[in-house]
Amino acid sequence: MTELWQESARALAQKVRDREVSALDVAEAHLARALRWNDHVGAFLHLEPDDVRRQARELDRRVAAGADLGPLAGVPVAIKDNMCVTGMPTTCASRFLEPYESPWDAHAITKLREADAILFGKTNLDEFAMGSSTENSAFGPTRNPYALDRTAGGSSGGSAAAVAAGLVPLALGSDTGGSIRQPAAFCGIVGLKPSYGVVSRYGLVAFASSLDQIGPLARDVDDAALLLDVIGGHDPRDATSSVHSLKDLNGDVGSLRGMRIGIPTEYFGEGLAPEVRAAVGAAHATLTGRGATVTEVSLPLTKFGIAVYYIVAPSEASSNLARYDGVRFGTRGDGDDVSSMFQTSRGDGFGPEVKRRILLGTFALSSGYYDAYYGRAQKVRAALRAEMEAAFDDVDVLLTPTTPTVAFELGEKAQDPLAMYLNDVLTVSANLCGTPAISVPCGRSSDGMPIGLQLIGPRFGEASLLRVARAYENAAEMGYRWPAEPGA
Repeated sequence: MTELWQESARALAQKVRDREVSALDVAEAHLARALRWNDHVGAFLHLEPDDVRRQARELDRRVAAGADLGPLAGVPVAIKDNMCVTGMPTTCASRFLEPYESPWDAHAITKLREADAILFGKTNLDEFAMGSSTENSAFGPTRNPYALDRTAGGSSGGSAAAVAAGLVPLALGSDTGGSIRQPAAFCGIVGLKPSYGVVSRYGLVAFASSLDQIGPLARDVDDAALLLDVIGGHDPRDATSSVHSLKDLNGDVGSLRGMRIGIPTEYFGEGLAPEVRAAVGAAHATLTGRGATVTEVSLPLTKFGIAVYYIVAPSEASSNLARYDGVRFGTRGDGDDVSSMFQTSRGDGFGPEVKRRILLGTFALSSGYYDAYYGRAQKVRAALRAEMEAAFDDVDVLLTPTTPTVAFELGEKAQDPLAMYLNDVLTVSANLCGTPAISVPCGRSSDGMPIGLQLIGPRFGEASLLRVARAYENAAEMGYRWPAEPGA
């Protein structure tokens, strides 16, 4: 018999609407699992059971009164702790913001409330979303539910681990250079980065404003599409929010006949683990069997993506994090004058990785170096975007690995920032180009760790992307493999 915590978001919402189960029953089932698992995986930074129960009881009162319910009725949704939620802390996993509570909701949170979701706590992340393993969190790392000595990925590692372990069916993450897709691949779930502008960034604590995008994490493609449908849409409070309307996100599986899938040769080069290469290669064959045409394409500028990203992202971070000075935002440090107070506040408040990126970004933007670094990076970014747009004249979707390897051990790369940065080598281009990309589970390594398949589409091509992802998921018939119980 399927337990409530094992059900999909769609199934749970339907059962609540049909009065087969109460929202409180759903909440209690997920609370019991979350309270048992969280000490082991460290997925949540903030989880208040009484507040979860309060939300569920209020929804049950509305059900009893015959109210019309939203598409996420009674569904627990975890929220990455860099999104503002009234009544909950917003720490960005930083000591600098530890006491902060937002007076407003992020736009995505407002949409969740309107959809009758249950806001189920705040999840762990790398401090200010800067990292690929959640080891940069000031409150400790998140562990992979399938191997507690390995990373769940980052920066949305807490959200990915919570979904993978069945603590919630859905979670929100943010993706600046792969921070939804990489942890999704490491944890064996679905992670979707929408096109830039599809989901409002209002209320998302900014890391790199031209790259950041909120998106869903789920255990299957249908649930990811459902959550994107809820949180997407224009928001006049965000100047970068698009008026483009997404359609057909919840289409039938059907055949892929006529769908053209491109395999970029540059994504299959040196450093790709043999087991990842084999699993993604098998996915090619699966999609061909569903009627798709699979051809090789070349994106030679891909090799510059990681260098461009690590100039643009730290530069924007340097600017965005200037407001955290102990006066406007953040815990105030001691000092004899304003300058020393700023220095103490930022020096004590920020962790090592955040400081590293601020320093790198400040240097890239400084007088005499701006044109050589940031200006040149933006020119290469424009060329990379043009190259990718040209590729979509010939194919509908690109197919690549999500990550070069499976989840690595905690501490394995902590002392080598460059090795850690290279985890993003296959994901950053989608952020630099503003295109949608999704990671879908496509197999396991010999030691049982999940492997992710990445699909990249043209801007606002979410419908095609989800069509291919759904068809692959249906054809592969892998089913969801739950992690072993802690201590088993």
